[in-house]
Amino acid sequence: MSSPLQALTLAYALRYSPAVLNRLVEQAGSIDTVMQHHADIRQVLPDASERLQRTLARLDEARQRAEQELAFCEQKQIQVLVRSSDSTYPARLMQCDDAPHVLYYRGTAALNATHTLSIVGTRHVTTYGRDFVKQLIDDLAQRLPQLLVVSGLAYGVDICAHRQALSQGMNTVGVLAHGLDTIYPAAHRQDANRMAVQGGLLSEYMSGTKAEKMQFVQRNRIVAGMTDATLVVESADKGGALITARIAREYNRDVMALPGRYNDNYSQGCNRLIRDNIAALVTSADDVTAILGWQKDVQQWQQRGKGVEQQLFPTLSEEEKRIVELLQKENDLNVNILSVQTGIDVGQLFALLFNLEMQGIVKPYAGGTYHLVQ
Repeated sequence: MSSPLQALTLAYALRYSPAVLNRLVEQAGSIDTVMQHHADIRQVLPDASERLQRTLARLDEARQRAEQELAFCEQKQIQVLVRSSDSTYPARLMQCDDAPHVLYYRGTAALNATHTLSIVGTRHVTTYGRDFVKQLIDDLAQRLPQLLVVSGLAYGVDICAHRQALSQGMNTVGVLAHGLDTIYPAAHRQDANRMAVQGGLLSEYMSGTKAEKMQFVQRNRIVAGMTDATLVVESADKGGALITARIAREYNRDVMALPGRYNDNYSQGCNRLIRDNIAALVTSADDVTAILGWQKDVQQWQQRGKGVEQQLFPTLSEEEKRIVELLQKENDLNVNILSVQTGIDVGQLFALLFNLEMQGIVKPYAGGTYHLVQ
C-alpha cells in the first residue's frame, strides 16, 4: 500500500482528531509503523487509549474510502499533501499541533512562498472595508508582488481580497470548508476557476464533504496557520474572522486589524482586537510591511525591478514587456499560466518567448516552464 493511501486511510479514520493523528505518527516514527501495527498499536504505543485501539483495529472502511479518494484526485489532478512526508505541505502550518495530516490542493502557487498574508473579515463588507482591501493589495503588489494572499472564498472581505489579488497578477489561495468537488458559495465558482491557475484551492476534506457550519470554524485554523500573519478587515463584535485572529495569536502569528469609527457595527471586532492588544493597528501597506519586518525585502525587490527594467525594457515590445513583468512578479511559470495571465494567445506567446530566449532574457525549463534570467 502506497504512502499516500496509508496517510489517507489514517486521516479518514481519525478525521475528527487531527491532533491525535499527528501525535500518533510522531510517536510511532512514521505512517508505515502505525499501519504495520494498526491491529496491535500498543506494541509501539503502550499508552494508546481503548478508543484509539478500536478505531485502528477496524480500517477496512477507511481504506476503501481512501482508495476512492485517491482515484478521484488522480482524475481531477488534485495534489494530496501529507504533513509527515511532503515538502510541498505548508511548512508554517506544519508547526501547528492540530494541523490536518492530509490536505487536498488544486493550484499552481507555491504554498511555502517567502511572504504570506491572510486577509479575513465580515461577509457584510462595507465600502470602507472594500476600498481598504483594494488599496492595500494594489500597494502590496507594487512592494512584494510575490506575496501569497490567503482567505476563505466567502462573501465579503474574503472574495474582495481574492479578486483584487487576481487583478494584480498575485497568487491567491482559498481555503475551503468542503471537498474540492464543489465550490461554496456557487457564485464564486468563476473566481475559484481563476484561482486554480493563479493561486489555488486548498481543503482538508475529501470529495463529497458538504459545507457545514463547524467546518468553517475548523478551516479557519488553516487560514491562520499557513501564513505569516492574519489581517482582519471589518468584523462585528462576533464572527469567524475573530476566531481566525484568536487562532493566529495562539499559533504565535502576527495579528493586525483595520480600525473603524466607534459606532460602526462592522468595526467593533477590529477595534476590540486593537484595544486588547491582540492585533496591531494598520491603515496601509507600509504598516503591514513594517509590522512584519518586510521593509528590506521590499527595498531589494524594488531595486531589482528597476535594474531589470532599465536593462531590458528599451528593447522589448509591449507584449514582451507584459511577459517580463509577470515573470518579475512570479518567476518560473508554465506557458499556459503565462497565456492566461498576459492575455496572449499561446501560439503568439511561443514566438515571443523564443525571441526573449534568443536575447538571453528568459530560459525554458522542462514541462513548458519559463524562467526570467536576472
